[in-house]
Amino acid sequence: MKKLHLIRHAKSSWSDGSLGDIERPLKPRGVSDCELMAEPIWEAGCRFKHVFCSAAVRAQSTIEHLSYQLTEREIAWKVDPALYTFEYRDLLAWVQRLDEALAEVVIVGHNNGLTDFCNKVGDRPIENVPTCGYVQLAADITSWQDLSENCATVLSFLKPKMFRLSA
Repeated sequence: MKKLHLIRHAKSSWSDGSLGDIERPLKPRGVSDCELMAEPIWEAGCRFKHVFCSAAVRAQSTIEHLSYQLTEREIAWKVDPALYTFEYRDLLAWVQRLDEALAEVVIVGHNNGLTDFCNKVGDRPIENVPTCGYVQLAADITSWQDLSENCATVLSFLKPKMFRLSA
């Protein structure tokens, strides 16, 4: 059994037009969504082991702010420039190259890649993984190379809207 924990970066800011896409920071709402989502993601079973993050500032800030909220846990992550992608095929190829010793992996990345990835490998459609959204997929496979279309079960799909008081 292999598990993937997918986290889309939190809401980012477009206010500084001089910044490239990879350099965009989080908006204040993005930071508050990380504060809101950290515990529900933990409660859903994500233990933040083997965390890999896009090189984008907004993705790195997302995992940083999630980890600030889970201070009792030691969370470490690796930045992988290959995860700065918006294509599910790139994500699938990346996952298929994972070390077989890893049973669970967390990816902090981007749309449309994450939503498309979930819809290709998952067993039920997800219209959109929103900013700071979380999806947990489990596949009854022994090798990451065997990850393929419709082979995984969506165990959890969480979005900030579910936990906001005004929602």
